[in-house]
Amino acid sequence: MRKRGLPLTILLCCFSFVCAGFEFSGYEGGMMVHCGYVSAGSVTFRSPSGTATDVSMKGVPVGIGGALKVGFGKHLRVGGEGYVSTLKYGSYGSSETIGWGGLLADCVWTGGRWSCFVGGTVGGGSVKNVTLLSEMPSDFILEDGSSSYREYGFLALVPFAGVEYAITERIHLTAKVDWMFNASNPQPDFVKGPRLYIGFMFCHSR
Repeated sequence: MRKRGLPLTILLCCFSFVCAGFEFSGYEGGMMVHCGYVSAGSVTFRSPSGTATDVSMKGVPVGIGGALKVGFGKHLRVGGEGYVSTLKYGSYGSSETIGWGGLLADCVWTGGRWSCFVGGTVGGGSVKNVTLLSEMPSDFILEDGSSSYREYGFLALVPFAGVEYAITERIHLTAKVDWMFNASNPQPDFVKGPRLYIGFMFCHSR
């Protein structure tokens, strides 16, 4: 935990140092939904007897979350975000759910009603992966060798880029794309790929 907390502490100190030299310019926050395409390739699972089964983990994840950003000067914004993303895969209703959140920073450039931004998030996440290797009957009998449950945490590094359109001064339509990296705990069943977000941000400018 100390190793994972060190990058966050350093990042927070850097944010505080940088923001001290910029004037507060406003804030925005809102919710976004997302989809995309992610894959972990073919993952091998083994039964108690040692029989190996390869499962293809790939598909379209869906999820929801939100972000809050505080502006400093003309271009810098810092804040936080958090999301939950679920991928359904396989033939029997398997699923992997990733929840993550952390500190973000981005640079934004505005022209008229349009703005574009690039940045990144550093934080923590957790994975819950339930793999079903056969049809699960609706009974109270425990299944042996036909399912797998995995759960683990990781340090998340998430670069992103996006655009905003000012519908009104206070309401912006936002779209972005990101790619999540598991920086501390690589696992063969961690899915990777682009996620596309769309939602509304409610803004207040100074």
